[in-house]
Amino acid sequence: MNQTFMTRFIWYAVRLLAALLVAGMAFGLAFTIVSLPPASPELALAVADNMAKSGVSHPVTAVLLNFRGYDTLLEMAVLLLALIGTWSLAPIQEMPPVAPAAVLDSLTRLLTPLIILTVGYLLWAGAHAPGGAFQAGALLAALGVLLNLTGWHLPVDPMRYYLRGIMAAGLIAFLLAAANGWIHGMHFFSYPHGQAHMLILFIETFATLSIGITLVTLFLLGRTAPR
Repeated sequence: MNQTFMTRFIWYAVRLLAALLVAGMAFGLAFTIVSLPPASPELALAVADNMAKSGVSHPVTAVLLNFRGYDTLLEMAVLLLALIGTWSLAPIQEMPPVAPAAVLDSLTRLLTPLIILTVGYLLWAGAHAPGGAFQAGALLAALGVLLNLTGWHLPVDPMRYYLRGIMAAGLIAFLLAAANGWIHGMHFFSYPHGQAHMLILFIETFATLSIGITLVTLFLLGRTAPR
């Protein structure tokens, strides 16, 4: 009886500690948001003055992948760490095959090339219009979820090394592009003149694949119970 009591006590204590940590984090985020300084027009002017050097014509893409590239680099790292943590808790297990209905199967076959085409458009449009790697990657992941729900077997297994490479490709591409500045005698994450556009496209291409495969894998991990 004492052992059962201690087990339940530890279990509730861990849950209480987790709740307190989450509440503390939520309070910290709320305090940070409330304490933010008012918007400064000087930042917008600084971005506008340096758009010609950014390699793109859309200010959001310029900020995310050039002026504040460190933030986006850390976002890719957090996404990869989330996958590693989830994978360690819930390994992917084979799901029983489900035969989709004829209409659903035909619709999926029709939508798949259209969605892939839209993914390519969003990736390319990010340089001059709303879009980019995160939007394209999320849409690519949505296609993977759609295929999985309609009974298609997706060969997504983190044990395969080429898939691990794709998942890490976005972060690796970021680091390579950032280190390219050192080769040209510049600071880390400084793009040489005339290379910014190609380097940003290089980053976004691999980031799209990484985000798409990672989100699909997280979905598959979430549908299976831990061993």
